[in-house]
Amino acid sequence: MHDHTYARPGTVRVLTLLLLVLGMNAAGAGGAFIAAPDGHLIEMPLSNLTNTPFSDFLVPGILLFFVLGIYPMAIAYAIWARPSWQWPRLLNPFKATHWSWAGCLVAGAALIVWITVQVQWLQIVFLHVLCFFWGVAIVALTLTPSVRRYCRLQS
Repeated sequence: MHDHTYARPGTVRVLTLLLLVLGMNAAGAGGAFIAAPDGHLIEMPLSNLTNTPFSDFLVPGILLFFVLGIYPMAIAYAIWARPSWQWPRLLNPFKATHWSWAGCLVAGAALIVWITVQVQWLQIVFLHVLCFFWGVAIVALTLTPSVRRYCRLQS
């Protein structure tokens, strides 16, 4: 499938790091919300949910843990190691690239959507702006020619 002697470009290294940091932070925060849906573990008051459809942080915590936590860490591994697993290929709309490439796009888009929805309900703070541009950076790096070449499948 791939010639693993091909060196990983710096863009892949940075993309992997962005995905790992996103995943670790989201899994930590999501885990804290799952463990304590009242938000006390990370000093997040329930009053932050006043304008949302949620009465506590359990559902947002589950989404945060899996969608922005576990998933980006799994994709970071996948783009780094490019495993030859067949089942993810079934979901890959970009058949000429390793499935992890599409996974990176999804991870970046998920973060952008998460933040965009969040700021509809909450007051915008610096962390929202940072996370929004973090998602943009993930998408932008995924779209760079060097990452696309790195993920291209060999015929």
